[in-house]
Amino acid sequence: MTQETDKQEIDGSVKDTDPKKNFVLGAVGAPFGLKGFVKVKSFSGESFHFSRLKKVTLRLGEKETIRDVAEILFQAAASTGNSLLMRFAGIDSPEAASSLKGAEIIAGREYAAPLKKGEYYVEDLKGLDVVNPEGKLLGKIANIVEGGGGELVEVIIPSGEAKLAPFRNEFFGDVDITGGSIVLLEPWILE
Repeated sequence: MTQETDKQEIDGSVKDTDPKKNFVLGAVGAPFGLKGFVKVKSFSGESFHFSRLKKVTLRLGEKETIRDVAEILFQAAASTGNSLLMRFAGIDSPEAASSLKGAEIIAGREYAAPLKKGEYYVEDLKGLDVVNPEGKLLGKIANIVEGGGGELVEVIIPSGEAKLAPFRNEFFGDVDITGGSIVLLEPWILE
């Protein structure tokens, strides 16, 4: 095997650790039923893309394990809406399923929910240069975080300080993933 800085071997399988190639698709919830199923929260709000998963990385704290997906069920429930249930190879009881609660489900970019027009993967936004409409560098995107009224862009300005700006059309204009920049229409928001 060739040695690459963004790959490591875990449980005999090669796992690519580059966050631009692997995404956290959801989180494992409570056990469901007697056969080892768990409820899954999809971070995209969509669930159909989970149906193609054959193998995932489960990350719970610092521990990561690679698991084969044994079965996926989609259920419609009047009280809770649609729910996604998964069972992993080697997990065949509620007690074993309970040990996975809280784990992040990680898979390759090709298994992420498809993007609609004007949507972006958070990992693709991280590291973009934030520029004003004239192209002057204002900072870099460190993260996208959930706020009470929607998503916020965490921008690291040249002084090293982190500032938050609402990720809305009134504040942000053109996003150029390949060029590595995003236009902040209202630069005053970082003051």
